[in-house]
Amino acid sequence: MKSSNIGGQAVMEGIMMRHGDVYSVGVRKPDGEIEVKIEDYRSVFGKHAWMKWPLLRGVVSFVDSLVVGTKCLMYSASFYEDEEEEGGKPEKQARSKEEEQAREKKEQRMESIFMYGTVFISLILSVGLFMVLPYWAAQAVRLVTKSDMAFAAAEAAVRILIFMAYLILISRMKDIQRVFMYHGAEHKCINCVENGWELNVENVMKSSRQHKRCGTSFLLFVMVVSVIIHFGITLLPIEAKWMQVLLRIVLLPLIAGISYEFIRWAGSSDEGLISLLSKPGLALQKLTTREPQPDMAEVAIRAVEAVFDWRAYLAGEEDTSVSGEDREDQQGVDGADALRKEASV
Repeated sequence: MKSSNIGGQAVMEGIMMRHGDVYSVGVRKPDGEIEVKIEDYRSVFGKHAWMKWPLLRGVVSFVDSLVVGTKCLMYSASFYEDEEEEGGKPEKQARSKEEEQAREKKEQRMESIFMYGTVFISLILSVGLFMVLPYWAAQAVRLVTKSDMAFAAAEAAVRILIFMAYLILISRMKDIQRVFMYHGAEHKCINCVENGWELNVENVMKSSRQHKRCGTSFLLFVMVVSVIIHFGITLLPIEAKWMQVLLRIVLLPLIAGISYEFIRWAGSSDEGLISLLSKPGLALQKLTTREPQPDMAEVAIRAVEAVFDWRAYLAGEEDTSVSGEDREDQQGVDGADALRKEASV
C-alpha cells in the first residue's frame, strides 16, 4: 500500500493530523466530548518554488512543524486551563462589540508572540544542549590525547548519551506518558489506513504503534548525520574553538535536510536496505510511544477523517482530500456522535 502522506503529532489529550494543505486538531475535552478544529496549513516561509527543492524542503518542514506543533499544543492546553472566565462572564457581556473584537485581536497578537517566542527559545535550547554542549564536554579528551578521532568519538558519545537521557527522563513523566499514548494512537491510525484496513477503533488498536516517518526516527537520524558531519568539521585545519562551534550551528540546516530526505524516502519504500536502516528509529519509538486506550483511538480517527478521505484512499482514488462541507460537519461533534456515525456506516 502506498504512503497516505498523512503526518501527525500528539498534543495534550489529543492529536493533530495533517494532510496536504489542511490540518486538524482533535482534543478530548474534560467533559468527555471530542472537539475538532480544522485549519488551512500555511508555511511560515510563504509559497515559493525553492521550498520544494531537496534538502531545503526538509528545513522548511522542520521549522513549520515546530510552529504548527506549538500552536496545536497551545490550543489543546486551553481546554485544561483553570476556568477563570466564569467570574468574568458578566464583564464580557458588558463589553461593546468593538471592545470585544479589540480584546480578541490583542489576545491573538499575544498568543502569536508567545508561540514564536516559544519556538525560538526551544531552538536555542536544543542547539545548546545537543550541538554545543557535547563539543565543549568532549574537550576533556584533549587533556589525554590530541587525536581528532578520539575527540570526534567522545563528542558523538556525549551527544547520543544526552539525547537518550533526555528521552528516558521525559518518558517517565506522568503527563508526558499520556501524550506518548496519543502518539501511539496517531501512529496506529496512520498504519491502519496504510495497511488497507477500514478505519475503526478495532482495526486501529491492532495496528502497530511504530511508523517509519515518525519524528523520533527523524531526530535519531539528525544525531547520526550530525556525528558524521561534525567528524568532518573536526578534521578541518581550524584551531579556533568558536569557529568550530559556529560551523556546527551553521550546518544544522544541512543536517536536518539530509535527515528529512531519508525519512521521506523510508516512508514510501519497503526495500530491504531501507527497512534495515529504519530499525533503530523504530526501536527508539518504544520510548516515545505507549499503547493507547480505545477512546484515544477515537480521537485519532476523528482527526484523520477531518482532513483525509480514507475510503477514497482504500479505493485507489487519487483525490483523498475532504470537501469543505465535510470539514464543517467534522468540527465540534462529540465522541458519542462520532460513534453513532461510525455505527451507521
